[in-house]
Amino acid sequence: MRLLSDTSVTSRRNTLKTPRAAAIAGIIFAVLYGTTLILLYLSVTPVRKADITWLETNAGMASLALNLMPYAGIAFLWFIGVIRDQLGDMEDRLFATVFLGSGLLFLALTFVGAALVGGMMDSYMIDPGIFDQSGLYTYNRAVTYQAINIYAIRMAGVFMISLATIWIRTGLMRRPWAILTYALALVLLLSIGYSLLVTLIFPGWVLAVSVVILVRNLHDPPPESDSAGA
Repeated sequence: MRLLSDTSVTSRRNTLKTPRAAAIAGIIFAVLYGTTLILLYLSVTPVRKADITWLETNAGMASLALNLMPYAGIAFLWFIGVIRDQLGDMEDRLFATVFLGSGLLFLALTFVGAALVGGMMDSYMIDPGIFDQSGLYTYNRAVTYQAINIYAIRMAGVFMISLATIWIRTGLMRRPWAILTYALALVLLLSIGYSLLVTLIFPGWVLAVSVVILVRNLHDPPPESDSAGA
């Protein structure tokens, strides 16, 4: 005896699992990425200083941060995927392309920056004197700063703007959330210099959005399924 039609099963799966999966992935990303940023901020000396003592004294903290980064990236990819799946037929090709492209660029640039930090640490462990004999350390620090704090953070702002526009067009989130997202995105796009608070805006926003999606999903009643006769 078949109690649920294929359409009803698909509808229930999309309503219950997709938003919840997006929320969980977003929370995991926000926690891991935010923790990584804080650990790197505490362990690595400011970019304007040429002090390399942190490579020895704070190597453990920096290594922990770099080990967390890949898992944060995996969670972010999952977050992007389930958000796109939630849009379904309502997806606008223009903004969906910008949304996907900016998200992938943000992740790629962040990974590049993390790889550069990891490369500096490995190079120091192999030959500590290499940084005293060349400008390698200064160059790597400058490239890392540019990749993460300028290019990646701008891509995060574009990601937020495109998603906020999709929300307004589809009505999946309330308009005040979209307006707040626009405002925070402008801060990321127009920020000058490095500030930990500015870099934490993006994971904080993802965390807030994920919690809202999760709470709304838990409170909304599941759709009634159609029952077939015996």
